Amino acid sequence: MAKGIWIFAEQREGQVKKVAFELLSEGRKIADQLGEELAAVLVGKDVAGLVDALGEYGADKVYLVEADALENYTTDGYTKVVADLVKQYEPSALLLGCTVTGRDLAAGLAQRLETGLMTDCINMELTDGQLVFTRPVYAGKAFVKASCPEARPAMATIRPNTFAAVAGAKTPEVVKVTPDTGDIRQVIKDIVRQISTRPELTEADIIVSGGRGMKGPENFKTLEELSDVLGAAVGASRAAVDAGWVSHSFQVGQTGKTVSPVLYIACGISGAIQHLAGMSSAKCIVAINKDEEANIFKLADYGIVGDLFEVVPVLTEELKKVMA
Repeated sequence: MAKGIWIFAEQREGQVKKVAFELLSEGRKIADQLGEELAAVLVGKDVAGLVDALGEYGADKVYLVEADALENYTTDGYTKVVADLVKQYEPSALLLGCTVTGRDLAAGLAQRLETGLMTDCINMELTDGQLVFTRPVYAGKAFVKASCPEARPAMATIRPNTFAAVAGAKTPEVVKVTPDTGDIRQVIKDIVRQISTRPELTEADIIVSGGRGMKGPENFKTLEELSDVLGAAVGASRAAVDAGWVSHSFQVGQTGKTVSPVLYIACGISGAIQHLAGMSSAKCIVAINKDEEANIFKLADYGIVGDLFEVVPVLTEELKKVMA
């Protein structure tokens, strides 16, 4: 009989992604209600040192899958080894973060396991013993609750920053798995890194984003100064990315990254539907725009009608005093 709530513990370069801890914390509640165990699936090379961190957030068990071929994420390799593991142990549910890696892996796993998949979810709950997931539709204008009662495992990707990461110290049982990597075809030849001291966009608690109103790439320094004071990530709208002012890795929106920060500061962003779809689940939204009719104000918790080049520097200086 299928049992167990499984979390894919995404890691990169020896660091567990924060979303994995968030999923473990929420998964702990679901597992306790069902009377099942909570397990984390940890895949990589020389990652055994991360097991204790997963136990700190409530994992009863950690499936440790290590191999040289799994040092870096590949769709081919990770899909194969995780699918093999799921087929062997038959968990009730498999949850992944809605990150670039999580979305890619989840799609491949759902196809290989012939099961249902809920994507970009912002809540999960038990109803009559079934996992029910809530996800936004129509660019965040409506929400749908859905489940896959016949699917095993039930699969979903969850937005980062949706749940709080709450420590619940356990000493997890470790199941060491020797994967079959003989037919993995994809090989990572080189990784180009973008070095930054700022938090990763999808995991940041605070994001400062700029849009068409920034008028040029040189003006993003204004946002960078504000973000450094707040310890925030810098984001951008599609218009700013398409104009070549910042790279696509900064883009927030339907064709960029979906984020759920505690605070989202939108500077010179009009509020196109595709952008709102990527940040509407932020806990608090502050909009700065000189156009009082801008669509972003309909969603914002706080709005400042004014020239961002006058407002942001003043805001930065005042926050420096407060943060000091």
